[in-house]
Amino acid sequence: MKAVVITQHGDVDGLAYREVPELDCGPDDLLVRVRATALNRADILQRKGHYPPPRPSAEFEIPGLEFAGEVEAAGSRVTDFQVGDRVMGLTAAGGHAQKLVVPSRMAVEVPNELDWHQAASLPEVFITAHDALVTQCGLTSGETVLIHAAGSGVGIAAIQIARTLGTSFILGTAGSASKLARACELGLDFGINYNTDDFSQIVARVCGPEGVDVILDVVGAKYLEKNINSLRLKGRMVLVGLLGGALAQVNLAMLLSKRLTIRGTSLRSRPLEEKIAATRAFEKSVVPLIVHGRIQPIVDRVFPLSDIQEAHRYMESNANFGKIVLDVS
Repeated sequence: MKAVVITQHGDVDGLAYREVPELDCGPDDLLVRVRATALNRADILQRKGHYPPPRPSAEFEIPGLEFAGEVEAAGSRVTDFQVGDRVMGLTAAGGHAQKLVVPSRMAVEVPNELDWHQAASLPEVFITAHDALVTQCGLTSGETVLIHAAGSGVGIAAIQIARTLGTSFILGTAGSASKLARACELGLDFGINYNTDDFSQIVARVCGPEGVDVILDVVGAKYLEKNINSLRLKGRMVLVGLLGGALAQVNLAMLLSKRLTIRGTSLRSRPLEEKIAATRAFEKSVVPLIVHGRIQPIVDRVFPLSDIQEAHRYMESNANFGKIVLDVS
């Protein structure tokens, strides 16, 4: 089979599309013929050597955190899927390949309403956003939420999930007016251009000095102080990325006086059972909303898997709104 292999860490020249050995399917696993996968910021970090897979291979390193495809073989103890079933899901690594082995409990049936590209765009961002907003922060009807990187895959998923929860007001940040306009079409109430405005000042003006109930942040250190200023009494923040750095100075007195909760989360490093729980929550709460059209998969652009270098360049240009999908069929 063919796969994307990181031959050396650094720029895109270290990515190669080449033959790798076939995979063995364990008794609890599915062997999936991948039809589409997607590119995520974590794949960029892994290419640069900053996001190693949980079980590094001495032979080769295949990135890719999600997949959509057909079951080619099922392990002897698998009862929930059979050969030919259409499935999608998360994987810790190896998604950028023609075939993939994944525990059967990590797979979700692909609804008939979705094509391969749409299905591949869903698992990483919607499982992450649902877990962050609902499981980690307990976002509920009537609350206000600030979503950073509103034009990213996670941001777009979070906006739509927050809207279906009945939140009273959704604010979001992005780097261009066009991305904010498109986010408003998906349910964003108020967009903030981080290149021209201080989001904490805008939050205070729009929501009042008390701030918002929940913040979903992918930036990290650069935004921490302003995030804390933007949270109301007993506010909650979940950190799912560190695009703006990992080290910050902060006035801890604000955490005490506001009684804030700040949580960090990462799906890749979690134990298998926790990943399965997050996957099942997505299957139960989000997939039906997609089937009924209340949530939309947003695919920005599709590249052949063999054009992986160009796909990485495109993601690093920050031009995309929604997911960059890789076609494997």
